[in-house]
Amino acid sequence: MFHSGHARALMQAKCLFPNTHLIVGVCSDDLTHKFKGFTVMNEDERYDAVSHCRYVDEVVRNAPWTLTPEFLAEHRIDFVAHDDIPYISAGSDDVYKHIKDAGMFAPTQRTEGISTSDIITRIVRDYDVYVRRNLQRGYTAKELNVSFINEKKYHLQEHVDKVKQKVRDVEEKSKEFVQKVEEKGIDLIQKWEEKSREFIGNFLQMFGPDGALKHMLKEGRGRMLQAISPRQSPSSSPVREERSPSPTFRLPFFTSSPFFSPPPHPHHSGADKDEED
Repeated sequence: MFHSGHARALMQAKCLFPNTHLIVGVCSDDLTHKFKGFTVMNEDERYDAVSHCRYVDEVVRNAPWTLTPEFLAEHRIDFVAHDDIPYISAGSDDVYKHIKDAGMFAPTQRTEGISTSDIITRIVRDYDVYVRRNLQRGYTAKELNVSFINEKKYHLQEHVDKVKQKVRDVEEKSKEFVQKVEEKGIDLIQKWEEKSREFIGNFLQMFGPDGALKHMLKEGRGRMLQAISPRQSPSSSPVREERSPSPTFRLPFFTSSPFFSPPPHPHHSGADKDEED
């Protein structure tokens, strides 16, 4: 397969000399399976992947595993770039030894943490995860080379994981809800404390020892006492004027009327007596 570690090695080879024309040889599947191992990407995919690398000027398909002088001359190759670690393969302790002896070897540095073997190791280590993922995406057990029992096991694990995830989601939502309730509770308590302090302050202002109600009662009591207590007479009273005589009170039957006249008073003179007679 082609990965970023390969791309970085090609970048180093491209920058070794000015105006470099970089030729990349890619071996076929048969040759790779024979000397290295089974490939993840087939040869056509690998040819295409390398050709799309920005540092590559030319791709040689079905390149030989060991470079011969004839091959170097045919493609007008001046230097061969590869990492400096001896490459043990095809019955040789280092397939690039004769290139190094000829002074045509240009070493590059490997990128730590990324290689074909590293990537395959990740896949093998997380095999169950990738199988379950692909089963979920619609691949069949036959396509994944998985037995019937393992297929059911993976489906059960997927179901269990979904339930666990739902439980975790509920827990998270519960924590958020509890946190919101706590925040609201704290806010309500603070508001209640403010209102209670305000209420207590108003209560003391009205009903406290020196409150407004006490002053109102004192003032009201003073006004009440002032209202029911007579005022003292002044020390020098003015001289009373003589009152006019009260009018004589007469009953109605003593009043004069054309139908009734009071009897005449008796007189002691004779003339009056005679006249009366």
